[in-house]
Amino acid sequence: MDHSDTDDAKYAKDNLTRITTYTARALSRQGALFKTVTANVCKGYVQANIVMLPSKHSKNFAEFCRINSGPLPVLFASERGQFDAPTLTRSTPSDIRTDLGAYDVIENAKYSRTVPNLDEYTEELKDFCFYYLGSSVSFNDRLLSAGIPLRYYDENGDVANTSKYKSKIKCNKVGEFDCCQVVTMLPIPAELVQIAYEVTFPLHYVHGAPIHIGNPTIIGIEDLAKVDFGVSTTLKHGDVPVFWSCGLTGLEAIKTINIPLALTNWPGSMYTSDSLVSDGGGELQCPTNDRPLVVWLSREPPLASALSQTAEDTLRKLEIICSDDPGKRNIAELVVSGDFIKSALCLSHAESVAIITGFPAIVDEDFPFETDGPPGALALGMFLQSLGIHVTFILDLAAGYKAAFESLLQTLTSKGIIRKQFSLEVYPEPGSSSEDHTAALEFLTENGDITRPRFDHLVAIERPGMAVDGNYYTMRAKKITHLVTNNDVLFEVAKKIPKTFTTGIGDGGNELGMGKVHDKIKQNIPNGETIASKESADFIITCGVSNWGGYGLCFALFALRSDPIHDRFRRRGIGFPLAVKERGNLRASLPAKYQEETVLRALMEHDFKDMTNQVCMSVDGLDFNGVHVPKLNSMMECIDTES
Repeated sequence: MDHSDTDDAKYAKDNLTRITTYTARALSRQGALFKTVTANVCKGYVQANIVMLPSKHSKNFAEFCRINSGPLPVLFASERGQFDAPTLTRSTPSDIRTDLGAYDVIENAKYSRTVPNLDEYTEELKDFCFYYLGSSVSFNDRLLSAGIPLRYYDENGDVANTSKYKSKIKCNKVGEFDCCQVVTMLPIPAELVQIAYEVTFPLHYVHGAPIHIGNPTIIGIEDLAKVDFGVSTTLKHGDVPVFWSCGLTGLEAIKTINIPLALTNWPGSMYTSDSLVSDGGGELQCPTNDRPLVVWLSREPPLASALSQTAEDTLRKLEIICSDDPGKRNIAELVVSGDFIKSALCLSHAESVAIITGFPAIVDEDFPFETDGPPGALALGMFLQSLGIHVTFILDLAAGYKAAFESLLQTLTSKGIIRKQFSLEVYPEPGSSSEDHTAALEFLTENGDITRPRFDHLVAIERPGMAVDGNYYTMRAKKITHLVTNNDVLFEVAKKIPKTFTTGIGDGGNELGMGKVHDKIKQNIPNGETIASKESADFIITCGVSNWGGYGLCFALFALRSDPIHDRFRRRGIGFPLAVKERGNLRASLPAKYQEETVLRALMEHDFKDMTNQVCMSVDGLDFNGVHVPKLNSMMECIDTES
């Protein structure tokens, strides 16, 4: 039964979920909804946050919204002095000066007061423009219908104001508009996060899918009990904090321009439109019909990422290609299915990555390092750089490795292979103990503070891992302890740093990180009892040749950056998808025959040898053109098929 503004006001006020949208606006005009949280009002209809500002700032604000559409999806933008929103209120005209329950007045970039209407600003508003921004409360019903409990009801069973935070997610600046995102947090049972993502994903006109899942410190929220807007929501056992973009970002934006007067809706009191959520509610459409998937990267603290079903299929194909075993080492037993995908997702989110490589497998030579490891490490490092990620190589002082690697980089730079220099660091520093956990923590963080890591990810590619007896070994159980410095301690200490992940890439079980499958190494690999690495990584990538793991991650990262679902999640809903030209440039940065042949020849010039102790165009006894080039081609086919 519908009720108009002639109905009994008390009935309407007590039945907000069932009143018409016209009645809701009428109650606002009467002042009956002053400071009322409107999440309960007119369920099923799109609601909007409002930003009101002088018209001279309108052009820049419109562009600010376009570039930051996750937090600021524009449902309607008015002309100068236009007080109605005809595309949003089709049944009867509306007046933005009276049709909100409450308005916040912003004077000289600071909150001034909250008022029930804007009658006193009639003259000023003739020169204003009004932006109607989709609000996430519009999908409450979708979450409830999917069986997801919303834990922000008050004692009367009504929806109270949700928990909202000022994050450290920087919006893209336009002109004078420069702020960080405000985010809405909902506690979601871990087993229902996938469903919550799926049901909100299509609703891009009201923020769409979550932009962060889990550990709040990653987006700059240190204490969930301290909210910036709304009320604190308590997580129950098994809940995970899930964050959506929030339209209150608009409030933060207008505070940055420091003008005499700007206005917004009172947080929680929104504009009720005539558009049904089920009808699409606005012009912004979902960018893809692909199915979104949530992948858990860590359970404690909880952290997840997202990608499409198509991208996951591509990454699984790449994982299979990498784990091919032409050397018949029985490595299939060491593969941890899914770790390749998780490692790629973590790397995609990283801003700073450290890479460790170098295996002294040729024990009796003056320079004992083999050709497996550096090519994959360099390919990964260069591709990460093309994504805008800072890369540091951690070098070993033992057996002349540091000098050889630095000279190798100079050669590859002169040949045009390396276009941007890497950061190079030594660990441990000369004279310091390689097993000093305090020194390792100082190296991995700013001043030993685990909340301020220097690296988001540590990657070891074909790097010796310490065995349980404290020594390092080749696959044939030859001791190489005197040729290696202890980098294992970095992986061990990284476990104490919640924001730092580790990946170990190996092809035999004696490599750093492979301790994750220590028992399987002992059971399935010759000499496993002796050589098995004891130090585990968060993720391990077991390959027929370790270089392939580095190559595979490059192609996986390309697939993720090209994936609309993952890329939006990675960007936190701000910025734009990869343009065609940008995608072409990125594809050109993938490892291919010419680059890898040049790298291998440069390694030979610097006395790196095949594990067979031969200076030749092969790695791990496998011919470069006969085995490694077809492997690269297979990886390229994966991403070309995806396209």
